[in-house]
Amino acid sequence: MTREPQPAETARVSPPVPTVVPPLPTAVTPADTTVHREITVDTRLYRLAFSTRGARLVRGVLKEYRTFAPGDTGWAHIIPNESQFLAYHLVVGNDTVPLADWSFEPSDTELTVTPDGAVLEWVAQRGPITVRLVYTFRPDSYVFDVVGRIEGLETSGLMLVSLGPRLALVEADSALDFRSYSVVTKAGKTESVTFRSLDPGERRDLAGPFEWVAVKSKYFVAAVLAIGENQARFGGAVATGRERVGRHAVRADVVASLPVPGGEFSFSTYLGPQEFQRLKRIGHDLEDINPYGWIFRPIIRPFANLIVIVLLWMHQTLSLEYGWVLILFGLAVRVLLWPLNQKAMRSSVAMQAIQPELKAVQERYKQDPQRMQQEVMKLYRQHGVNPLGGCVPMLIPMPVLFALFFVFRETIEFRGVPFLWLPDLSRADPYFIIPILMGLSMFAVTKLGQRGVPPNPQAKMMLYVMPAFLTFIFLRLSAGLNLYYAVSNIASIPQQWLIAKERMKRVGK
Repeated sequence: MTREPQPAETARVSPPVPTVVPPLPTAVTPADTTVHREITVDTRLYRLAFSTRGARLVRGVLKEYRTFAPGDTGWAHIIPNESQFLAYHLVVGNDTVPLADWSFEPSDTELTVTPDGAVLEWVAQRGPITVRLVYTFRPDSYVFDVVGRIEGLETSGLMLVSLGPRLALVEADSALDFRSYSVVTKAGKTESVTFRSLDPGERRDLAGPFEWVAVKSKYFVAAVLAIGENQARFGGAVATGRERVGRHAVRADVVASLPVPGGEFSFSTYLGPQEFQRLKRIGHDLEDINPYGWIFRPIIRPFANLIVIVLLWMHQTLSLEYGWVLILFGLAVRVLLWPLNQKAMRSSVAMQAIQPELKAVQERYKQDPQRMQQEVMKLYRQHGVNPLGGCVPMLIPMPVLFALFFVFRETIEFRGVPFLWLPDLSRADPYFIIPILMGLSMFAVTKLGQRGVPPNPQAKMMLYVMPAFLTFIFLRLSAGLNLYYAVSNIASIPQQWLIAKERMKRVGK
């Protein structure tokens, strides 16, 4: 059923298309009284449902992922009931026409994607304007293509494509999922705007042109992509904060703008997991949807990406469970760092051996700091001691540890993966066995490191304080991170023991 267009809906010759995204109409509730139908598209990977009202996506289920939301079971439903994903608004001059309340006629009522792919066509008409959409699906991909043509326009327009207001909650820790809600864009580089940084009603204009615009949760992403050879870039995007639930920002209206030269436009969509290898194959830095490391991103991101590649390679090549992969990875890192750690520990032993002479020099020249510095450096040269030799090698494993923190917090490959008594490597150990083992192993390493060392009350205090403090911190961190750190500590005990023996020989114990 169609009705005559209202004056505000009529496209007419107007000034050029605006370069920024205009405000959307206040009313988003469909005005068309026609009862909408749902058209389902089914593949091996997902099942999607589109509404005949606006041809927008209203439901999305990922078959390879389970929901962990409290009280929910089965597949992960990542599209919430209030979804406006692929809700279109046509801008012509000063008019904004919401296509979300137009009734579209589909070419099929139900579609199963075959190995050759499948096509779903839509047509809607009001007055002189006809909108045609073609959705093309692939059997083994979370990407589908959208091609649109608008007939009856007397001038070029602008298509606004909605991605809001969020993805559905499918994690056990809803607060962590809320904190992960973000708008991510890619122009020259990827940039992220978290929902929690937007006050209710605040409008944030994001300047393009963009290769893609995405809305993400902790593990999943809905994105519109302008990455084809003939696809125009998204001109810009807008994120507008919505109401909060307690302290959490759970919704934001996100709209990307796409030029419609000659009444035609095209783009692709991705609705699926933040699976590193899958996103990397799509290209255009889509795998960078998670900006690892905040201000330390230039350091953390290369380590995180490399670690993910190595862990996935070990899992696939060696056919090992991810738990055993982490154990093997922790051992391998320690073996690779053995020479550097050996050098660092021996440098520390040498520094301890010259402490009496060092104190004597400092006492002798305490009134002449410049001379004291010269004599101290001379002492170091005589004994072949590098004062930094014991510090720098010890710092090398830290980027790996920091990177693993982000890897386990954000990498979907570890989501829901059990190991031994652990139900999920990406979540905390429910029995706290691994973090306690990590703390005990750290105590053992520190205890061995103090054998043969002159008594030091501060060092003795740190022997107990640091393992206890880190155990407390790690209690709620992912079991996979705790497993790696515990294995790394345990693997370093033989080396610490050998160095302790060498140190005790030097002091005659």
